Amino acid sequence: MKVFVTGSRGFIGRHLVERLLGAGHDVVYGVSSRDCGDSPTARVVVDFVRDVQTSTWLPRLEGVDCVVNTVGAIGGGLDAIHVDVPTALFAAAAQGKVQVINVSALGADEGAQTAFHRTKKKADDELLATHPFATVVQPSLVYGEGGASARMLTVLASLPVVPLPGSGMQRVQPIHVDDVAAAIVALLDNRAYAGRKIALVGPVPLTMRTFLAELRAALGLGRPRFLPVPDVLMSLAASLGTSLVNGDMLSMLERGNTADASDTREILGRDPRGVSAFIPPAARAALVTEAKLEWLLVLLRVSIAVVWVTAGVLSAGIYPLSESLALVGRMGITGGLALALVYAGAVLDVVLGIATLVLTGARWLWALQMVVIAGYTLMISIWLPEFWLHPYGPIVKNLPMLCALFMLYELDGSKPTRR
Repeated sequence: MKVFVTGSRGFIGRHLVERLLGAGHDVVYGVSSRDCGDSPTARVVVDFVRDVQTSTWLPRLEGVDCVVNTVGAIGGGLDAIHVDVPTALFAAAAQGKVQVINVSALGADEGAQTAFHRTKKKADDELLATHPFATVVQPSLVYGEGGASARMLTVLASLPVVPLPGSGMQRVQPIHVDDVAAAIVALLDNRAYAGRKIALVGPVPLTMRTFLAELRAALGLGRPRFLPVPDVLMSLAASLGTSLVNGDMLSMLERGNTADASDTREILGRDPRGVSAFIPPAARAALVTEAKLEWLLVLLRVSIAVVWVTAGVLSAGIYPLSESLALVGRMGITGGLALALVYAGAVLDVVLGIATLVLTGARWLWALQMVVIAGYTLMISIWLPEFWLHPYGPIVKNLPMLCALFMLYELDGSKPTRR
């Protein structure tokens, strides 16, 4: 079959494309303009905000047997992304008698509480009401390589102390992305499930606490030590709209995300894999290293920021100013210029510390810090060489500092993320 996959460069889309090609199907890649450069020639550039006309989609579906819509988002513009553009796509598919499989989300039902679920439900209902040969699949929490939520959960599971939202009794039924892709492929040209919403879930419901414990075991790590995070703090984090948690995500988690797994078993012809089988043994070591680097690098950034800010604040007057001026005087600089140099150095240190905390993806920042430390070291070596012999090793300690900065320089931006 010739299958048009929207969101083909996204998390579920990429895994689905791989499964389709492995099964011998032809794929038309629906991509955004930012992803078209690294996509095969059989691609269609899609704007999932502006392509709201059925006439826009009709020529794109010529010769296509099935459309699988995997596009989804959490944040703003959900009416366009989840409803307006898909509705135009569905109308064109119905007109051209093209099968549609829409990847929705478990919870997009009458009890929907969030904009994400409400807009997903609206598109699902529109599709099933207007297309005679369409199926809606509603995955639970999807885990797998390249998933943003999977990455966050893996990092949480790798922490020495694993934070839990509240008591961690929220119920989820995670399914591996490969099982989601396999189920979608099995639904191609399968009229037995036409006109239905199909829940795609793991074998059994789990509490979030149990899920994280099983995921940690799958990573080959020890038993977890849990730290319950009070609801008030979770709500505060959600109100800040951080990348880790927002109001909609917290609401969906508290509501629960489980369903009967019988349809999933029937479509797959087997049990969906459990959490213990989510991580292949061959990939375990690399995944653990990557997950630990996520939080270890944060600790490293914070420690470096503390060093800079502490040095700047101490130099600004807590350390006796007379002694600072005496040290500068050893360089032959005295008077107002010496005072200005002391305060300029203090400001520079504080600015570098703050920048270390707030800037991301700025490799120049690490290079600048290495240059500053090298400069400080050179000046001390020329005019204050006795500090090399100090028993606390204030200058020798610049070596691990430089190594840490070089590591940040090498790793910053080296792991691009995908939606």
